[in-house]
Amino acid sequence: MPSEKVLSEKQQIVAELAEKINAAAAGVVVDYRGITVEEDTKLRKELRENNVDYFVVKNTLLRFATKETGLEELDSVLEGTTALALSTEDLVAPAKLLCKFADSKKAYFNIKAGFVEGKPLDAAGVNQLAKLPAKEVLIAQTLAGFNAPITGFANVLNGNLRGLAIVLNAIAEKQSA
Repeated sequence: MPSEKVLSEKQQIVAELAEKINAAAAGVVVDYRGITVEEDTKLRKELRENNVDYFVVKNTLLRFATKETGLEELDSVLEGTTALALSTEDLVAPAKLLCKFADSKKAYFNIKAGFVEGKPLDAAGVNQLAKLPAKEVLIAQTLAGFNAPITGFANVLNGNLRGLAIVLNAIAEKQSA
């Protein structure tokens, strides 16, 4: 039986972990087994540059934190080595960066699962999320979709006016001749 001091420290770690998960917009759980220190350093630097918090976590502590946050569906993947990447700003960044890294290190670095806005995702869902374009690109595509009918309508009206001007000009030339 753990001492009261150790137990309270672990409870505090679980509470902090649950708080980080609740504050995160998205997160990805990975199996980092076999990654070298050099690869890990490079990955952490890239994640940090994109405002993604990445850390190794014990499965038992993460299991308790997922119970507190309502993400119990992630418990089934909490075996072996586990690291967690969390982003409070970008929904796609952790999935994009880690899936890109996992594709280059298929032999040993694997995506286990993830979540977006409190909804759990399996590994396939995380891979689909990684394939989405950035938020700004999606907004631009949506706005272009809204703008296309208006532009088309303006071109149709402009074409009719142009045609009318040509006909009137032809009539004026014919009468003057």
